Amino acid sequence: MDSPHLILDYLVSAIFIRGAAMTLLITVVSLLIGMAVGLILALMEEARLPPLRTIAVCYLWLFRGTPVLFQLIFVFNVLPSFGILFSGFTSAVLALGLNEGAYMAEIMRSGIQAVGRGQRTAGRALGMRDWQVMRYVVLPQAARIIIPPIGNQFIGMLKLSALVSVIAVQELLLVANQTASASFHYLEALTAAGIYYLAFTTFFMIAQSWIERWASRRSRRRMRRPLSLTQRLLGMTGGEARIR
Repeated sequence: MDSPHLILDYLVSAIFIRGAAMTLLITVVSLLIGMAVGLILALMEEARLPPLRTIAVCYLWLFRGTPVLFQLIFVFNVLPSFGILFSGFTSAVLALGLNEGAYMAEIMRSGIQAVGRGQRTAGRALGMRDWQVMRYVVLPQAARIIIPPIGNQFIGMLKLSALVSVIAVQELLLVANQTASASFHYLEALTAAGIYYLAFTTFFMIAQSWIERWASRRSRRRMRRPLSLTQRLLGMTGGEARIR
């Protein structure tokens, strides 16, 4: 039976390697865009200005209320009619990133809200401006809280990237499907693609676990250090204890 040999040939073929690399690139770039958009939206939701909160809510309503596939097709096929033309890759990462931002916003907002408001009050009492409180007091503590859900979103984005095949981006699934259509070896081609997806997912899971352990060890080391005057005034133990 030639199936194992054919699967191996597909795995090491240049076209599959390029498709896997494109899938990985789309995943990373889209997630980075999503994290940037999500952080901005989370800060807008926490802002005191009602217009900013309204804009953030409308964004979440729009991008969470419509399918990702609809957004991909809209960016690639509809925007050119308004004179806005993007390549397939740009359309893919833009649509996926903007959609991901709507979900990242809730993750980051939850992390920000998990930091006790007493610490913000103490920071302001020390003369910090609001942006300084957010930068030096809230965000460092929120970062460790949001690591697990961001890791899950990364894995989800990897699988979601397969949707960009509808706009002819040569990612892994489209390469496998085209190869199978030309040779009728669907089992072997899709198995090779599945092995790549499983390898990427496994690597991301291991990396997420390592980052979580690293953050936990770093937090424990900081807890053993003598506290500075600022940390004592903020009521922080290693940057994590909260003032109620």
